[in-house]
Amino acid sequence: VPLGIAVLTVSDSRSLDDDKSGDTLAGRIDKAGHRLADRAIARDDVAAIRAIVGRWIDDETVDVVITTGGTGFTGRDVTPEAIEPLFEKRADGFSTVFHRISYDKIGLSTIQSRATAGVAGGTYIFVLPGSPGACKDAWDGILVHQDGRIAYVNPALARLLGRPPADLCGTPVGDLAPPGDQDGLSGIDRAGPDGRRLNLRDAAGGPVPVAAITR
Repeated sequence: VPLGIAVLTVSDSRSLDDDKSGDTLAGRIDKAGHRLADRAIARDDVAAIRAIVGRWIDDETVDVVITTGGTGFTGRDVTPEAIEPLFEKRADGFSTVFHRISYDKIGLSTIQSRATAGVAGGTYIFVLPGSPGACKDAWDGILVHQDGRIAYVNPALARLLGRPPADLCGTPVGDLAPPGDQDGLSGIDRAGPDGRRLNLRDAAGGPVPVAAITR
């Protein structure tokens, strides 16, 4: 199921005509088969950023929000300050993995970024640095894999989007798992009460045992 993804570029100087980072994200969204639900540019201002993101959170056609820009340490970099108070849950693992990927590209300069992510009103929000390279790293290394159709399903993401993993990544196996049979599953990936499973394939084409969330 294609997701509706909105892109916000935070900058005092860019316009849609020269927004390379926004173009990078929009192109990848389209290539992955998703829908660009909306796109905007906001100045480096807490109220302006929060107003746009808040509107998208309330928009049922927007499943995911990605912002780019304003994550540094200058006085005008206020994107995390604008968005993090909206989070109901933080996705701390996103920042950790992003910095790990970024470190391989730019070394210790990655600590100059305050990339973050979280969930608000059932909408996933990812706050990225402003460079096209950072947007490529975040999308190619993390985001493209999160809808489940590319390599695997993220049960938490499916649940928060209100969609069964089957709709996101494959066809449910008709057979019910034997009681207590949790092979290959751990923690959040345990089977639901009906034991329904999915047949998934990893990036190498091998089977991935992931439990479906009960409908």
